[in-house]
Amino acid sequence: MASKPFETSRSDLSAVSDVLDSNNSKPPLPPQTRVTFARRTSSGRYVSYSRDDLDSELGSSDFLNYTVQMPPTPDNQPVAQKVEEQYVSNSLFTGGFNSITRAHLMDKVIDSDVNHPQMAGVKGSSCAINGCDGKAMCDEKGDDILPCECDFKICRDCYIDVLKTGEGTCPGCKDQYKTTDLDEAMENWRSLPQLPGPGGRSKKMERRLSLVKSTKSSSSLLMKSQTGEFDHNRWLFETKGTYGYGNAIWPDGSGFDNDKGGDAYEPPELMNKPWRPLTRKLKIPAAVISPYRLLVAVRMVVLALFLTWRIGHPNTDAVWLWGMSIVCEIWFAFSWILDQLPKLCPINRATDLNVLKEKFETRDPSNPTGKSDLPGIDIFVSTADPEKEPPLVTANTILSILAADYPVEKLACYVSDDGGALLTFEAMAEAASFANIWVPFCRKHNIEPRNPESYFNLKKDPYKNKILKDFVKDRRRVKREYDEFKVRINGLPDSIRRRSDAYHAREELQAMKEQRMKKEDEPLEVVKIKKATWMADGTHWPGTWLSPTLEHAKGDHAGIIQVMLKPPSDELLCGDGEDYRLIELTNVDIRLPMLVYVSREKRPGYDHNKKAGAMNALVRASAIMSNGAFILNLDCDHYIYNSQAMREGMCFMMDRGGDRICYVQFPQRFEGIDPSDRYANRNTVFFDGNMRALDGLQGPVYVGTGCLFRRIALYGFDPPRTKEHSPSFFSSCCGRRRKHSSVAHTPEENKSLRMGDYSDDEEMNLSLDPKMFGNSNVLIDSIPVAEYQGRPLADHPSVKNGRPPGALTIPRDLLDASTVAEAISVISCWYEDKTEWGQRVGWIYGSVTEDVVTGYRMHNRGWKSVYCVTKRDAFRGTAPINLTDRLHQVLRWATGSVEIFFSRNNALLASSKMKALQRIAYLNVGIYPFTSIFLIVYCFLPALSLFSGQFIVQTLNVTFLIYLLIITVTLCALAVLEVKWSGIELEEWWRNEQFWLIGGTSAHLAAVFQGLLKIFAGVEISFTLTSKSGGDDEEDEFADLYVVKWTSLMIPPIVIIMVNLIAIAVGISRTIYSVIPQWSRLLGGVFFSFWVLAHLYPFAKGLMGRRGRTPTIVYVWSGLIAITISLLWVAINPPQGTNQIGGSFQFP
Repeated sequence: MASKPFETSRSDLSAVSDVLDSNNSKPPLPPQTRVTFARRTSSGRYVSYSRDDLDSELGSSDFLNYTVQMPPTPDNQPVAQKVEEQYVSNSLFTGGFNSITRAHLMDKVIDSDVNHPQMAGVKGSSCAINGCDGKAMCDEKGDDILPCECDFKICRDCYIDVLKTGEGTCPGCKDQYKTTDLDEAMENWRSLPQLPGPGGRSKKMERRLSLVKSTKSSSSLLMKSQTGEFDHNRWLFETKGTYGYGNAIWPDGSGFDNDKGGDAYEPPELMNKPWRPLTRKLKIPAAVISPYRLLVAVRMVVLALFLTWRIGHPNTDAVWLWGMSIVCEIWFAFSWILDQLPKLCPINRATDLNVLKEKFETRDPSNPTGKSDLPGIDIFVSTADPEKEPPLVTANTILSILAADYPVEKLACYVSDDGGALLTFEAMAEAASFANIWVPFCRKHNIEPRNPESYFNLKKDPYKNKILKDFVKDRRRVKREYDEFKVRINGLPDSIRRRSDAYHAREELQAMKEQRMKKEDEPLEVVKIKKATWMADGTHWPGTWLSPTLEHAKGDHAGIIQVMLKPPSDELLCGDGEDYRLIELTNVDIRLPMLVYVSREKRPGYDHNKKAGAMNALVRASAIMSNGAFILNLDCDHYIYNSQAMREGMCFMMDRGGDRICYVQFPQRFEGIDPSDRYANRNTVFFDGNMRALDGLQGPVYVGTGCLFRRIALYGFDPPRTKEHSPSFFSSCCGRRRKHSSVAHTPEENKSLRMGDYSDDEEMNLSLDPKMFGNSNVLIDSIPVAEYQGRPLADHPSVKNGRPPGALTIPRDLLDASTVAEAISVISCWYEDKTEWGQRVGWIYGSVTEDVVTGYRMHNRGWKSVYCVTKRDAFRGTAPINLTDRLHQVLRWATGSVEIFFSRNNALLASSKMKALQRIAYLNVGIYPFTSIFLIVYCFLPALSLFSGQFIVQTLNVTFLIYLLIITVTLCALAVLEVKWSGIELEEWWRNEQFWLIGGTSAHLAAVFQGLLKIFAGVEISFTLTSKSGGDDEEDEFADLYVVKWTSLMIPPIVIIMVNLIAIAVGISRTIYSVIPQWSRLLGGVFFSFWVLAHLYPFAKGLMGRRGRTPTIVYVWSGLIAITISLLWVAINPPQGTNQIGGSFQFP
């Protein structure tokens, strides 16, 4: 098995272009470097050999697979970038702390067939050189590249050796190669067209960032940084240089400056063209929002008057009862105000996809080729445990991403496997293989949704609105292929286990054979060999083994990167009948987006920060490998339901003023929820009510998935054109003053890369910030490029901080080994040490709900966010419908809110850049769990009232009843109006109210105590990972709803239900047998008890198990307990004036 290790420092990973010999016509020769060969053993060790020893052993089959170890020199680069990219995509890169970064060339990734040219481990011809097991060079479609007319097949490494030692002579026919330049040979065999250089002439491209060509004089303008290297950032902002391959192109010979003081470059064709916005705001009708605001004001006044009256009229007969009720009611009023104030300015938004296509994908003078000018998007999918998050669910999510309606060359999907499981790795490889069929099928027939599991389970007519005659045939064939795909995915655990057992048995037999040969006369000892997990190509899996051992456990394994699908070309690549016989794909684009498997390094003794740490590792790796200006993060069970969702989100980012938007949050929609939504799993009140309202302020909060980020905002920078604010009172008292003098002299370009809360200065100097981003120069160099690519089009003078049209039509850089090796280094466990990752950069650490904190930090810097509600749901996922799973999910959210409240992320400490109502919304996020303390007390008050015969007021007078009626009526009216402007149903609003009390008396209360324990006692929080359904067909789709799994969180609600039921029985018994019945107190207590029980009804129903099969014992025990306690209470404290019950009956 051939593999190629890299031991490179970060400074040595920048690539240089190949050097042509201008004096003669000889082919380009690689640099004269010392090459070391080694054999890779089955255990993963490398045994070094000299070249002579290796040549003498090539006749033996034991040494056909060898390793090429190249010294880490910057000039040691491949001859052809595209062949190098094919090599990289077929290699599994590993590395990490105190280990060598290696590129293990994979013969195959999975046991099943692989037939797409972008797929890792794709089948191909072998090299015809004796003793070489390498793959022959191939082009984008997988066809062999044959440099000689004799059709002699040769691999990349052997071709380099021939050019170096044989002077371009073919090893087959011994004739001189007619095409000695490998790039030119690939052109002849239908490869991708080479990009012309910045000056219009064909040149080799630099692999890191771009080949820079100045538009000024030919004198050197290379600006050196303090390390003596070329300063890309300074060149970007201080020259009119032209970007080359993979980034952006400035207009040659013309400045492009949006500053008022500069000479603005405005193409004449844009001045005569009417400007059309990409988005627009749709305000709520005044007939709905005006009464809503009026009722909010009326209810606030009534609440103030009611609380004043309650305080002024105590119940002298039960002061303790009155006092507890007053405290709870004051808190409830305060909590309601915090929840209601941010809802005063709800808005709706609409996008125009036709305008987006016209501006970014239409031929015009600025884009004569008609290629997409949209920026790149990197999509992150996170998974941690294949047992709790089934690989089939994750694979379907990946397939929906690969089939999304967005320029293929601008998409890159990264799968984060935080468990390092081979099962997830091979499932992703199977998904990449099946995408070869599924993605072109979706494009050909415009399939929606593009998740195969959801599509094939649609209950509507699949043939409606399908105009192509071969749709029925294609659908039937793809359905058959998908069924086989599911069988392979579900069979992977057994396949991996059987394969590992077979290889382990072979190792044991070999070890025993060697022991027998060494010790022929001595008794044999038992040979103990670690039971490894084996990959499909017969080598050890570098991640977590099925039988965990040192350096192969969940918290202890190397970093892994595998390019499952290499980056596609920017040219359309259509299928033909010869290669794709399953379905007809003529004139159908068969390209697939880039797909990368990433498992960050984990070692004992390091805090890996759970999901937030995994996301930050993906941010760094993607910045080096694709550097998309925007990032979309999805959970493994949330798939793309609307293939144009990313285009809708891009409308906001690319519109005028879109450069100040940090993220676009999409609503979460769920499948598999029971029709009645017993536990408010859809959460529509929050997603359609609260989030729309926040959209009218500074923007919605980040909810963890379905969010399109601006990469530069994740890096912790301020938004462009940030207004200067005077120091707040708090900062003035603390003596923390910012330097405002330098702001006036900062150019506009530098202001877009500025951190306003930097300790010493407003400006941020990227070349001096390894302390913030780490010591990867490639990562730091990618930051200004990502910022520039994320700017909106400067197609109108009113657009500030824009970029010229057509600047992003240039394809991205091709992958090479040094790039992936650099990506391996930035996902190592030690990279974040002594940096700002997780503190101010990337996802923020220190909270269970890292999503809310991350969004809060961006809003606190002055960024805005947008809520994008599409006509067709953008994303859909699964939610736990089981009561226990739902309570554990709410427990995690509430615990994170408690941590936020006691941290520096408390909204009370927010900066002046955050709007007042937005601050109130974030304050409510941190405070709402504490309502559970008052809520559980208030739920026991009706029972205490019935037990004691007292009530929270002295008597049920007219004033109290009028206040109670007005408060109730205004609440109902507000609910009706909120249903109107949010679009939810009244039943959903009532379900939300019910679960608010269920969660408040169980999970929220536990979260308060857990949060306080962690903060003040240092006790860490552990929470259960929400189980995802594998989508297996069962008799009952909602069988999990009726499963009763006991948890201690159920104790408080059960106690509340039982106590209130008993209290009602006791209160009725006392009143009936009293000499002077107190009916008003009984009615008051019974009314509020029924109010509590009505809210807890879904919880009680969940405890009864399956519908129609309620255990009789539940009813029997409930009745017996209620009757027994009622009789005991009346016997112990009989009504005054009598000691008898029911006439002559004497209680024993």
